[in-house]
Amino acid sequence: MREGQILNIFPSRIRERFCQVSRRMEDLQEIRLVAGWPVRVVCLGEEYFLSLSGEMTKIIGESCWRISPGEMDQILNHLCSYSRYAYEEDIRQGFITVPGGHRIGIAGQVVLSQDGIVKNMKYIRCMNIRISHEIQGAADLLMPLIHDRERLMHTLVIAPPGCGKTTMLRDLVRQISNGSRWAPGRQVGVVDERSEIGGSYLGIPGNDLGMRTDLLDACPKVQGMMMLIRSMAPEVIAVDEIGGEQDMQAIRSALRCGCRILATIHGESMEDLKRRGIDGTVFERFAFLGKKEGKCVILNVRGKEGRELYA
Repeated sequence: MREGQILNIFPSRIRERFCQVSRRMEDLQEIRLVAGWPVRVVCLGEEYFLSLSGEMTKIIGESCWRISPGEMDQILNHLCSYSRYAYEEDIRQGFITVPGGHRIGIAGQVVLSQDGIVKNMKYIRCMNIRISHEIQGAADLLMPLIHDRERLMHTLVIAPPGCGKTTMLRDLVRQISNGSRWAPGRQVGVVDERSEIGGSYLGIPGNDLGMRTDLLDACPKVQGMMMLIRSMAPEVIAVDEIGGEQDMQAIRSALRCGCRILATIHGESMEDLKRRGIDGTVFERFAFLGKKEGKCVILNVRGKEGRELYA
């Protein structure tokens, strides 16, 4: 059960405190841990505090569980199977992915190499456990809007953090890979830099990405796009959270090779894209996501010329 995935994040001595939290798995978005401060849980956009007995409350009181540095170390050691050395690369990148595709972001004292590059991290005192949700059918509304007579349009999904970008991209990949009423199945290549799209653990995807999907896990987007083009001949390339000019250069190279592009980015408007240096002329569809009553929804979809296709 998916509830067990949450409980298994924690060592046995504190696991029982998360039983009530795990029962709200479908609504659960984040678990925030900061040494010396109350444990916070976010469900459907609402923040709760966790008591020592595992009760969720909106009131900070004496019963709130203020997690200690020692308990933080216990959790990290458990996540690393009591071998931090084996997880050194994950820690260096600032996150650990666990079965189910749930990602634990970590922060602490950074250890730099002689040339100033992040080498490791110690005294980890902050964790953000982001809960992955696979929602098959999430892209149903968007699918007809990004196809034109079976032609898949280059599509960019735009949303603030926590508004379902990755969930939307995951279901787009699944439907495009398997085929739908809008177009036959296509060969899709996914570059999953943060192991969130496929939710891979030890190389095995935990999420359904479709029968014609090739996955590069924990691979930088720029390198991964070129690797897929050279080796797997994708018709469609999907990437999450594009950033600046390097990502755009790789996307342009993929376009020259005849690939269709699916991508996501943090933002709320076309102006946000311009400020971040994203070339909007590359994409043909822009899908904006947001929240209504605590749930992630499609707010509007625009065409290349700014024409509204859905609002």
